[in-house]
Amino acid sequence: MADYTFAFQTSTTHAGFLKAPSLQAFPDAPYVVAGIPWDGSVTNRPGTRFGPYEIRRASHMLCDGTHTLWPVSPLGQFADAGDLTMPNTALERMRESLMPQAAELIARHHMVWLGGDHSITLPLLRAYRAHHGRPLAIVHFDAHCDTWTDHFGEPSGHGTWVHEAIVEGLIDPALTVQVGIRSSAERETAEYVKDRGGLIYTARDLRGLINRQQLSSVISEVRERLSGHPVYLTLDIDCLDPAYAPGTGTPEPGGLSSAQVLTLLEEWVDLNWVGMDLSEVSPPYDHAQLTANAAAHFAWTYLAGRVSR
Repeated sequence: MADYTFAFQTSTTHAGFLKAPSLQAFPDAPYVVAGIPWDGSVTNRPGTRFGPYEIRRASHMLCDGTHTLWPVSPLGQFADAGDLTMPNTALERMRESLMPQAAELIARHHMVWLGGDHSITLPLLRAYRAHHGRPLAIVHFDAHCDTWTDHFGEPSGHGTWVHEAIVEGLIDPALTVQVGIRSSAERETAEYVKDRGGLIYTARDLRGLINRQQLSSVISEVRERLSGHPVYLTLDIDCLDPAYAPGTGTPEPGGLSSAQVLTLLEEWVDLNWVGMDLSEVSPPYDHAQLTANAAAHFAWTYLAGRVSR
């Protein structure tokens, strides 16, 4: 693995997420953050390999990490494993390298993964499926449905992983929830999840709905559907409108606000979350750390919510 160390990767000799200690210093941490600095599958603007570093850097302004809703801090409960070491040019080799590393961490810790483009989610789901011995429920925040059957002529990429995960039996389509979808796509692709019994809340469906009262029907429907099942969270930062997240590879106007995403994460705190990934933060296209700050707040909220429970 030493051959796969690159200059852009984050070292745990420096401060981790929320300035947490390294995994080497806190090997029994119940929660662990790890970076997956891969962007070999982007279809538009590259740069998400630098995402884990910038998300960590933005998190340092969260001070002691005490949450504004739950009076807890995840500090003292989690460690930062730094960035995983993998090939950075070949998709299948990356997935082959990622899976055993992910499986080892999943077996011992509740994980938060910082990407990286969204193609990282498929090998992570393979590892979670093997660990739990059953298909998972999933909440998927994204501008894109990621149910295409090919990747601009290639068989797999960051826009195909939902389709692949359903075909492989990694996730239960009836327990799949997509939030913020709004990109162009043929009906068969855009409604692939809904046609198989899942739930889709498009960005248009959620326009003007921000607080708990306004989102109550969405909150309750998802809670009732997923309650009692192991649930995985995958959050593509381009679910946000580019006004909130300009630093991403495939921005789509008309998206969610940071407040909408935070409301949903806060209200779904009681679901049986088993892990999360946060993808598609591309610092070269960010402005004033808007995107990295939003990503850091989402990961922090997830961690604080787990500790609060």
